[in-house]
Amino acid sequence: MQVILLERIGNLGDLGDEVTVKAGYGRNYLLPQGKAVRATASNREEFEARRAELEKQSQELLTRAQARAGELEGVSVTIAARAGDEGRLYGSVGPREVADALVAANHDVTKAEVRMPIGPIRVTGEYQVEIQLHSDVTTAVTVLVIAE
Repeated sequence: MQVILLERIGNLGDLGDEVTVKAGYGRNYLLPQGKAVRATASNREEFEARRAELEKQSQELLTRAQARAGELEGVSVTIAARAGDEGRLYGSVGPREVADALVAANHDVTKAEVRMPIGPIRVTGEYQVEIQLHSDVTTAVTVLVIAE
């Protein structure tokens, strides 16, 4: 399926790129979310007419993400979790717990923005967790996991 991207999408393309995606991904995610339109002649003309407006919106989103990243710079949160004598947690600390701790510290972060490539935290200690606020803006926060 050929689509025209209406915003930058990581690992796929930039605003205005015409890319080929699997039909299910395009039909079930990109088109309903308004992230792309089918690559037809009429849609190409409409996109070119709206290109400046879409680029302005994209720049505003990037500016807001950079401002949020500035607020999160140097932020540290502490999460208390049940742990055994050797520091191993009885459960784990995942993106939801990190996002909840940041929201409790008056920072607007969603679970989907928390990136934990090594998986959930299972041992007490201090960790650097990435927060991806935009496809081009990523910042790190310090998460201190302590035993209850």
